Amino acid sequence: MSVFESTVTVKKPIEHVYAFLADMNNHRQLMPDNIADWESTADVATFNIENITRLALKISHRMTDREIIITPAEKPPFDMELKWELAPIQNTCQATFTITADLSMLMKMLASAPLKKLVEEETQNLAELFK
Repeated sequence: MSVFESTVTVKKPIEHVYAFLADMNNHRQLMPDNIADWESTADVATFNIENITRLALKISHRMTDREIIITPAEKPPFDMELKWELAPIQNTCQATFTITADLSMLMKMLASAPLKKLVEEETQNLAELFK
């Protein structure tokens, strides 16, 4: 398993950050520019990663003000889990975004850099949204 992780401090109380992340409709605002054809509900999002693949993701677990786990809603190119973990720090929130992916050696060479960039971009975008 390959693990890609990024942590930021968000300048809002944990309740606000959790409420935002617990709704898949909001995740479009965290995604990079190469995402197209975004469709979502509170629980599921489908989208295209330009020139790569189409993904369907669903929130499979919510632990109020602590954790959100997102898993594929349809068969992805490789098994993966996306997890947001939240921790309160006074009137702010520490948010850690982790992607765990079962990558073959070839997929690891192709996907590692984009997945690392994705976790960093999503956490930075989250911090920017709540400035």
